[in-house]
Order: sequence, then C-alpha cells, then structure tokens
Amino acid sequence: MEDNQTIPTAHSPFVQTYFHGTKADLKIGDFIKIGLSSNYGQRNSAKYIYLSAMLDAAIWGAELAAGEGTERIYLVEPTGPVEDDPNLTDKKFPGNPTKSYRSLHPFKVVGEITVWQSHTAEQLKAMKDALAKLKAKGIEAL
Repeated sequence: MEDNQTIPTAHSPFVQTYFHGTKADLKIGDFIKIGLSSNYGQRNSAKYIYLSAMLDAAIWGAELAAGEGTERIYLVEPTGPVEDDPNLTDKKFPGNPTKSYRSLHPFKVVGEITVWQSHTAEQLKAMKDALAKLKAKGIEAL
C-alpha cells in the first residue's frame, strides 16, 4: 500500500480484522493506543502501534514481546488509517508479503486467538540471535 488503507466503517459486515501479538492482558473492548510502553527494544513510549493481517506475524510479535506475561494474540479492528510497516516492507520484505501495518490510531480488541502454534525453539533462537546482532550494531528493528 502506498497510501493509507481505507478502513470500512464498523457498520460494514466486511470490516478487516487484524492480529496483534503481545504479552499484555487485554479484554474485549479494550483499546491498544500509542504512547504506552513498547513491547520491544528499550520499551520507550510507542510512536505507532502495529498489527498484521497474517497470524504468523502476530505470533512473532507475541513471542518476541518483552516481559514475562502470557503470549497472547488478539483480534483487533483499527479505528483509523493504517499504513505499511516500513521496518519490514522497506527494509526486509518489499511489497509487504507479511501484511504488517502500523497506525497512529487505536485498535479495538474484538477477540482473542487462544489456540495457535508457537514457532519451534530453533526458529525462536535464530530470530532472537538475529535481533541481538542488529542491536549490537545499534539497530533495534522492533
């Protein structure tokens, strides 16, 4: 997407539902907003919030999130425009095959995926090692 994606109104039966992976304990009806501590890196105040149209990307988000909480995957609806996540689409996966997006607008939690398959220990270690190498170079990709 070159421009912001148009989000159908909540009155439409075709509202796109996205996934958000985290360790935060949220309830249906809660809103995920910018300004909260990021799930990643130095846990600075989040300038954007992230979501994906693909479950696998949300699983990575839950598995890599900071903290000791339970890994969770929420179904979320954006309340405003979303845009491609430039950390992935511009740098790693041109064309956005991961269907990863970000927004300045809150996401409403509309459900939770309670049964999903984690990545293997080997996959998780490889990802964490790759992120550690980036961090050593001064790049905190997440």
